[in-house]
Amino acid sequence: MRRTGDDPLRYGAYAIFFETLANQNRLHIINSLRAGRKNVSQIIDATGLEQTCVSHCLKRLENCGFVSVERDGKFRIYTLNSKTIEPLMRLIDTHTGAHCIHLIEGDTCTHRNARTTRKKKA
Repeated sequence: MRRTGDDPLRYGAYAIFFETLANQNRLHIINSLRAGRKNVSQIIDATGLEQTCVSHCLKRLENCGFVSVERDGKFRIYTLNSKTIEPLMRLIDTHTGAHCIHLIEGDTCTHRNARTTRKKKA
């Protein structure tokens, strides 16, 4: 059933979605899969993460629909969701490049600083 508006379940789903994205290990895996489908060993090589961490992250990503998995012999091959997650990551790249990189580089929000550093009139 599709939910809209102020439905509390929708906000719970939003929280799960954004919590999934907010984990740096999962983001690292997502970005490695942007280059193409990979098995667990290839993801480990691409990310430098431990096998148990990769397995736990992939399970969460699979449960939330970020990736799909298929069997290829003895390997499980993971693919990024091309319908929703690939375009979302491009949008996130555009937004963060324009609005967030300066925060990591040590700059802070100029609007907030302008308000707090103004001299008060007597």
